[in-house]
Amino acid sequence: MLLPKSYKGVYPFKLGTTSFIYQDGYVPNVKMLGPYLDEIELLFFESKPGCLPKKKEIDELSILSKEFDITYNIHLPTDIYFSHKDPSVRQHAVETILRVLDLVSPLTFSTCTLHLSCDEASREKEIVKRWKAVTYESIKQLINFGVKAEEISIENLNYPFEWVEDIVSVFNFTVCMDIGHLIVCDVDTNKFYNSYCENISIIHLHGVENVRDHLSLDRLPEKRAGEIIEILKKFTKVVSLEVFSYDDLTTSLQFLEKSWNESS
Repeated sequence: MLLPKSYKGVYPFKLGTTSFIYQDGYVPNVKMLGPYLDEIELLFFESKPGCLPKKKEIDELSILSKEFDITYNIHLPTDIYFSHKDPSVRQHAVETILRVLDLVSPLTFSTCTLHLSCDEASREKEIVKRWKAVTYESIKQLINFGVKAEEISIENLNYPFEWVEDIVSVFNFTVCMDIGHLIVCDVDTNKFYNSYCENISIIHLHGVENVRDHLSLDRLPEKRAGEIIEILKKFTKVVSLEVFSYDDLTTSLQFLEKSWNESS
């Protein structure tokens, strides 16, 4: 089922969604979504053998970007650990990102979004300090291989974003502002946006209800929805509706359009 209307060029930002809207591969999703949106978020969550697209598929995605006048953003794998206690696991994380960046190099993309996961059960000062130090060294190794930091956006997750501020600023990464994650963690969205607005290259947008995220936008509390629209009014980069079904996408698009028009 196709989207009911086109949203190309409607907003001051590029509007996109994920490559998991239809239960099919990357190319079929792009073919279905490309005529209606400005950008597609290619989800490469898993890096194990057989999960990433082949070079032939990447070449086809490159052709489709020109055909539909779309760009991509890349969600880099989340099954890797830059802060793991085992150096071989950290090395694997670096090698995986290098491999994926090489794979997607033929594509026109706005950013590649990276998770710096923290699985530490404790937030004691010394444990956090060690996590930050190990993560920093892993990222430094990645940069030393020639990775262009400005092409990578660091996403806010389930810990204070201040923990990775040094990594972002020292290496010149951009920021991926995931609004759903901020709501789940009860973080002030306006404060976050105002703190990093000069450096935010992409916003992940999805609904939240009872600490469940990646839902349709119409599940947002009314107060939060108003705050988000005010943020979007000031934003000109990329907004990705990070939902994973046709129904959630269509209701999100309708909710965004209605909320936007009512705020004008």
